[in-house]
Amino acid sequence: MNSLRVPLFAGVMAALLAACTSPVPRTENEWRPSPNFDSRRPNLVVIHHTTDETAEEALQTLTSPERKVSAHYLVGRDGQIFQLVDESNRAWHAGQSWWNGQSDVNSASIGIELDNTGLEPFPDVQIDALLTLLGQIKERNNIPTANFVGHADVAPGRKVDPSVHFPWARLAEHGFGLWCARPYPLAPAGFDKVLALAALGYDPGMPEASEQAFKLHFMHDSGSGSSSGVVSDDPASAIEDLLFCLLQQKTNRGSD
Repeated sequence: MNSLRVPLFAGVMAALLAACTSPVPRTENEWRPSPNFDSRRPNLVVIHHTTDETAEEALQTLTSPERKVSAHYLVGRDGQIFQLVDESNRAWHAGQSWWNGQSDVNSASIGIELDNTGLEPFPDVQIDALLTLLGQIKERNNIPTANFVGHADVAPGRKVDPSVHFPWARLAEHGFGLWCARPYPLAPAGFDKVLALAALGYDPGMPEASEQAFKLHFMHDSGSGSSSGVVSDDPASAIEDLLFCLLQQKTNRGSD
């Protein structure tokens, strides 16, 4: 190889080696569509109350670009249903939350707002409309019975909706959520209340707040008129017995 070709050869080899170790990034992706995918399929329903005086006020909030909050549905006091976000999309309703190991509840859930201040009973016509809507949602998405919860359940210590006035027992009668009526079966010796709350779905990192949210949902006095969440004067053992009953229901009902 003559003296003129040596530098040229060396330069070419250096360029080739550089090309091998530092590839030029592509500016466009090559699209190879696969048929193997599903749309987002939620497996949880979270129920809220709006705190507003009217449905129109709530709609303004839920559709405001500045407020950055939404829900999939709003159910008015008169039973009218407004759909705001497609069920296959992620609405912004739960905020910082946790349920059953899921820390991004918005990605796994459908949010339903009820037109209610939080200080008033829910009209029968509104609950009737909600029950119809829940039946449709459950059928479309195959949502388990146990996975119909309140905002307070997924955000304990931060939220108290849908308030002590909400008729959870009535929903459970129609297959939306769990419920146990007194007398509760006795929990076995050594029953761990904190572990039971976590097994039901509550945040294990917030045991005291989770217990209060649990009481708000399952042990409230619907005639108290309070929205504080301090709603039960039952003995501590009753909480364990109720938890034991609900976990039995959750296990027995499976994914129905």
